[in-house]
Amino acid sequence: MAALDTTRITTGSFGLVGRIGATFASVANAAIEWSDARATRKALNGLSDRELEDIGLCRGDIDAVAEGRR
Repeated sequence: MAALDTTRITTGSFGLVGRIGATFASVANAAIEWSDARATRKALNGLSDRELEDIGLCRGDIDAVAEGRR
């Protein structure tokens, strides 16, 4: 799992450079979240129905779990 430090506020701090940095951080975070969701979907789809049942899931729950809605 990857993480970026987003605790510092850069928007407005450095004018245009800060806004460009904030935009880059936003795009990077979106790519990381997409990659994490893809890896989660792949791992859960690799499990059998019995294994999914053991952890309290069914095939229909995989997308919700990957997107963090469950």
